[in-house]
Amino acid sequence: MCGRYSLGVSPEDLQDFFDLDRIPDSVPRYNIAPSTPVVAIRAIAGLRRADPLRWGLIPHWAKEARSGYSMINARAETVAIKPAFRDAFRRRRCLIPADGFYEWQARPGSRVKQPYFISRADGAPLAMAGLWERWRDPSGDVIESCAVIVTSANPLLRPIHDRMPVLLDPEQFEAWLDPSNGDTESLQGLLRPYPAEYLKAEPVSRSVNDPRHDDAALRDPQSDSESE
Repeated sequence: MCGRYSLGVSPEDLQDFFDLDRIPDSVPRYNIAPSTPVVAIRAIAGLRRADPLRWGLIPHWAKEARSGYSMINARAETVAIKPAFRDAFRRRRCLIPADGFYEWQARPGSRVKQPYFISRADGAPLAMAGLWERWRDPSGDVIESCAVIVTSANPLLRPIHDRMPVLLDPEQFEAWLDPSNGDTESLQGLLRPYPAEYLKAEPVSRSVNDPRHDDAALRDPQSDSESE
C-alpha cells in the first residue's frame, strides 16, 4: 500500500517535470498522510493543472464523506471492476507527484516496524498513478478526492512490503491523464511494478510514524540503531 509520502519538489520544478499550464500553488510537505489535501495533476479542458484534492476517494454514490477514509489506495488488479473505482478509472485519472514514499518493514521478533523512504535513484520526482472523484454532500458542498493505485512490489521493495504505488514515466502521462482515453486494456497495461534499478530504499527515523512530524530530515537515511 501507500499510506505516507513526501513532496519536497519546488513548484517551478513541478511545472517543468509535469508540463503544467501554470506554476502550482504548493508548499513542501515531507510526511503527507491520508485525509489531508494533496497536490494532484489532472487534464482539464486540454490543460494539465495541479489542484488540491483530499486523499481518500469518496465514490460519487457514497452517502457520507467518511467513506473515503478507507479508500486511500486502489488495487491495480481490481481497479477496472471495483464499483468504488471503475468509473474514475475510465474517466477521471490523475497523477500524484512525490519525491518519495514511505513503507514500513516488519522485523522478526519485534513489534516495532522499520520505516523506509523509497525514491528515485537519480533524485527525479515520482509520478504516482491516481484516480479522482467529485462528491456532493446533501447541502450541495463539493469535495474532490483521490486515491493512489498500488500494485505488487518490485524486487527492491519486496523485503519491505508486498505492495507499492504504480509509478509512471513522462512518456506515459498523456495517455494516463487524457479523460477521453477509455481504452481500459491499454491503461491496465501501465499498472505494473516500477523497475527496481531506478529506485533506492533507505531506512529512516521512526519519527515519521507520527504524521505531526513534517520536516525534510525525515527522509534522511539512517542506520537501524539511529532510527530508534
